[in-house]
Amino acid sequence: MSHRSGDPQKTVLDFLKFLETRDFDSATALIASDFTMEFPGSGIMTDFAALLDWAGGRYSAIRKTIADVSVSRKGPETEIVYCHGTLSGTWTDGSSFDGIRFIDRFELRNGRIRRQDVWNDLALHIPTI
Repeated sequence: MSHRSGDPQKTVLDFLKFLETRDFDSATALIASDFTMEFPGSGIMTDFAALLDWAGGRYSAIRKTIADVSVSRKGPETEIVYCHGTLSGTWTDGSSFDGIRFIDRFELRNGRIRRQDVWNDLALHIPTI
């Protein structure tokens, strides 16, 4: 499936919504063949199965509330998109969390997401079980 969006902000927001709803087929349509992602403590991952495996021990559900998105052009084919806001969701023990800060940085080339880097404060709030 081909995807060329002229709007990098829409591409990123669609991608995040697809991840939140676990619509991995639609998310895959937005990524480049050399896609990588890295979360705090995850190491570099290249597919959503690795993300689910890694995240499964941390939380059972997560949502992002976006406060702001900014887009800049890095070159003729590359855009950088930053979004930040807060995370809410459910820990693996069933308790909920809310208001945890995050920043995501995306690199898009020719309309496809090549890289996602995530920074957040989740580790500061994980309940002790």
